[in-house]
Amino acid sequence: MGAETEIFGYADELGPEKVLHFYDPKLNLRAILVVDNTALGPAIGGIRMLPDVTTGEVLRLARAMTFKNAAAGIPHGGGKSGIIADPKVSNKDELIRAYAKFLRPHTDYFPGPDMGTSEHCMAIIFDEIGRAIGLHREFGGIPLDETGVTGYGVGEACEVAAGYISLELGGATAAIEGFGAVGQAAFRSLVDKGVKVVAVSDINGTIYNPNGLDCDALITIEPETGKASKLWSRKYKDGQVLDTGELFKLDVDILVPGARPDVITMDNVSGVKARIVVEAANIPATREAEKYLGDKGILVVPDFIANAGGVIAGAVELRKGTLEEAFQVIERRIRENVQTVLDLAYKGKTYPREAAERLARERVIRAMKDRGRI
Repeated sequence: MGAETEIFGYADELGPEKVLHFYDPKLNLRAILVVDNTALGPAIGGIRMLPDVTTGEVLRLARAMTFKNAAAGIPHGGGKSGIIADPKVSNKDELIRAYAKFLRPHTDYFPGPDMGTSEHCMAIIFDEIGRAIGLHREFGGIPLDETGVTGYGVGEACEVAAGYISLELGGATAAIEGFGAVGQAAFRSLVDKGVKVVAVSDINGTIYNPNGLDCDALITIEPETGKASKLWSRKYKDGQVLDTGELFKLDVDILVPGARPDVITMDNVSGVKARIVVEAANIPATREAEKYLGDKGILVVPDFIANAGGVIAGAVELRKGTLEEAFQVIERRIRENVQTVLDLAYKGKTYPREAAERLARERVIRAMKDRGRI
């Protein structure tokens, strides 16, 4: 599929407004920017740095940000970036700064951290162009990874969703795919609500213990690097090591996919036994797989409803709000949004994603009409 065909395959009345590819031959920097829609305000969206990120993935993520920001009720549109590189590359800071220079004239886009990027990366961008969210506290920011705001919101979404299937969180079990900043924060949030997290996974595999896992014990420190290590078989002895994909087949009450897109597909969805799937990652399941889960009686809380904690905190940061305020707004809005979407889905006898997208789309179209764009 050619780039032009790929782009227009995702186009509709909402956008995208802008799709740009950047290349710096000196640094071998290849990057993608998609500004999907700015009717509600300048776009907010993270920068994903991975060697296999594609234009199609960034297009889908940018649309997810449009819906996420609209549903969250913040005055921002949706966008997303992708840098096609290994996030462990030795000249990462140089690549980030070079990409920031490309972003300078595109003032309709505020970048934030995403997979492969961090608060440090945002500090570099802010230093270069004065425009970023998820900054270190020293810059007056609300560091998303450090504070765990996205994972906190996922926990709130789980609690609201549990009420719709009469699931008591005290003693309920959960499995979390992805054990980065979001996964770890979701782990702690669920445990605080009485949930027993029995499995987590990363690219190295899955660790499983039906009696529950210890989050602090899983987060070990490599003395030679100072970075978190999740090498389960060497570092965590109190559990059974499984293949990464085995996590989706576990008999748990709550499944939290929190890493890459499209990890739940028609190839593996029949093995899902959870009663609730709360999507901490962006687009972690294909539409066909989500509908299969719904038809099977499994309640799915869509990504842009469940994982909006980070962008809500970013909006609070941009208006110079505090971390305490961010947590309060996240709790209120995510709980309200989950309830609104699930009420619409049950009343309309439709899938939660369809209800959520209809709600978000209506808000964006109303803003577009107000601005004379349609």
